[in-house]
Amino acid sequence: MGTKKRRAHAVSATLPKSPTGITGLDELTGGGLPTGRPTLVCGSAGCGKTMLAVEFLVRGAVEYGEPGVFMMFEENAAELTANVRSLGFDLDQLVQERQIVLDYVHIERSEIEETGEYDLEGLFIRLGHAIDAIGAKRVVLDTVEALFAGLPNHAILRAELRRLFRWLKDRGMTAIITGEKGEGNAI
Repeated sequence: MGTKKRRAHAVSATLPKSPTGITGLDELTGGGLPTGRPTLVCGSAGCGKTMLAVEFLVRGAVEYGEPGVFMMFEENAAELTANVRSLGFDLDQLVQERQIVLDYVHIERSEIEETGEYDLEGLFIRLGHAIDAIGAKRVVLDTVEALFAGLPNHAILRAELRRLFRWLKDRGMTAIITGEKGEGNAI
């Protein structure tokens, strides 16, 4: 067995994985994403983070019996549904079948800037309700920049990110959190 295969085998033997159903990605990751843990997917705008996340959620629901919640902070459910229809995904049908919950959360940056107060309690309540409503096993949060827009204090941002990741892990959610990587970003 080659070095890379031994390493992939050793990792997959110690860390349970949830298959994504995405051709090539499951092989590359040694079986999928870490089960019951959040995974941060970073890249530049337009590189396909949202499409990867949608496919992870759809295939999880359809192929693996793992319902999911897609919480978005930039585009709304109608826009997302239209964008992925060309991939053959019928999100409206999956929502109707209670396999997926689509939840658009509008965050008002000016309110955060004015008050200087920010924490994720409201998000945890809303996300927890969506998870419980369909017995979700998978979660997508798209994108973390929009979630923390207007929060200039990087220490608070990192603390809240850690708290978010811990909350998802404590709930046993296999999750994708998307984010942009680049100059000036806190992630």
